[in-house]
Amino acid sequence: MAKALDGVRILDFTHVQSGPTCTQLLAWFGADVIKVERAGTGDVTREQLRDIPDADSLYFTMLNHNKRSVTIDTKNPEGKKVLETLIKTCDVLVENFAPGALDRMGFTWERIQELNPQMIVASVKGFGPGPYEDCKVYENVAQCAGGAASTTGFDDGPPVVTGAQIGDSGTGLHLALGIVTALFQRTKTNRGQKVLAAMQDGVLNLCRVKLRDQQRLARTGVMKEYPQYPNGTFGEAVPRAGNASGGGQPGWILKCKGWEADPNAYIYFITQAPVWAKICNVIGKEEWATDPDYATPAARLPHLKEIFAEIERWTMTKTKFEAMDILNKYDIPCGPILSMKEIAEDESLRKTGTIVEVDHPVRGKYLTVGNPIKLSDSPTDVTRSPLLGEHTDEVMTELGYSAQQIAALRTAGAI
Repeated sequence: MAKALDGVRILDFTHVQSGPTCTQLLAWFGADVIKVERAGTGDVTREQLRDIPDADSLYFTMLNHNKRSVTIDTKNPEGKKVLETLIKTCDVLVENFAPGALDRMGFTWERIQELNPQMIVASVKGFGPGPYEDCKVYENVAQCAGGAASTTGFDDGPPVVTGAQIGDSGTGLHLALGIVTALFQRTKTNRGQKVLAAMQDGVLNLCRVKLRDQQRLARTGVMKEYPQYPNGTFGEAVPRAGNASGGGQPGWILKCKGWEADPNAYIYFITQAPVWAKICNVIGKEEWATDPDYATPAARLPHLKEIFAEIERWTMTKTKFEAMDILNKYDIPCGPILSMKEIAEDESLRKTGTIVEVDHPVRGKYLTVGNPIKLSDSPTDVTRSPLLGEHTDEVMTELGYSAQQIAALRTAGAI
């Protein structure tokens, strides 16, 4: 079966996480992704956080599936010529270098356009144009600068970053959408263009509800769905809201049976208004369904801590999965707190391809995430990440180089 991005060739100059997330997604959709690496070392994550000596780390393998690896010394004049040939034959160049690095290599936007007017140049940067555009940015810096950390955690504690890689992987996902959009526009204009995804911008996009709340707070001075209401105080900025849902349906994380020994024996419980009467019946507080202090969403807001404490008395008598089974019968929104161990062992996630087992020639079998986006007419086959330079000769041959020319380039240190 044909893939959605069959025929699209990506020149992948990315490393670590944000860029590789983007190019891996494009590879999963069928693009031919050629990852350019430095001979001898390659992407720095090949050796970061290694768990098996001399094998590519899981950090690398889980971000570089379905790609081909070539090694090119871009500082070598002959290597630069090879790169120019690649630019002429590719549709998209993706990079997440430090600001200005591509220009210093001699590949300015103008030079790339000379080589290939249809080339799309896609970049991940820490910040967009402004006072910080030249700053080097990593995951947690992006979370802090994008508003996530200041609004995460509990009000009596410091800002907290999330374990979800919203700065790196989140920005990579944004960039992938920008690339596909630019490719679609190119079918009409026949022109390439630049695509920029700044990590601060990507995080802020994922934190838009907090920007919503900032404006509400500035106008009213209070946000009744936050745990600070009614007895706490609000300052000028959106506070940390603990496990509040951030929407119109109050929610909280509650203990379940076994929480004393299991740090993940918890459930997220939402007191959705349409099923309030059912919630009251389940937890044995039938009178709350008609009590004027609890019967309406507005009336419940000042009593949320008390309400969740009562619900927790019920959830603590059930495991999180027993509670799920009961609550789902009544369409009460809830979700178990799943550990990474539980997720790794979830057979349903393997059946859907969300968790995939891959065999690697050096490290053996390992688990990885599969394509989170499922297309009915373009299923994803997850193949292993490439060994360093594994496809150099193959790609060079496709570019028209003879075996003798390839050997000469290798002798010259260009590849």
